[in-house]
Amino acid sequence: MKSLFKHIDCLELYIPDLEAGINYYCNHLGLKIIWKTETAVGLGMSEGLAELVLQNERTDMNTDIKVDSVVEAVKEIEEAGGEIIFGPFDIQIGKCAVVKDPWGNQYVILDSSKGLFITDEEGNIVGQEKVQGD
Repeated sequence: MKSLFKHIDCLELYIPDLEAGINYYCNHLGLKIIWKTETAVGLGMSEGLAELVLQNERTDMNTDIKVDSVVEAVKEIEEAGGEIIFGPFDIQIGKCAVVKDPWGNQYVILDSSKGLFITDEEGNIVGQEKVQGD
């Protein structure tokens, strides 16, 4: 059986002042800016695919898990006894949903069905790659 989850996409942390967060995590702990918007910044670690995302919109910490298709994944999660808390909803790179397993553990699933960000050398989003077939 193929795993529904591809990999951990990110650990999302609330940081009220993104520049202070960038200073702490990049200048002192060595993470690198991958992408940034006005309300969030994705930071890369030295190994692996997972990002640390600093954001100033929601105070909850989230774990985001990548799936091939959020629309299909929510069906499988419900069939297995999980609960859909919110979504699916559109995000800039695809779709997203907040789900809960039968034991009350809540997490976010997302896909990149609209394509990944294209960034400049400073992490500013300058475009988005097209998804094949679009």
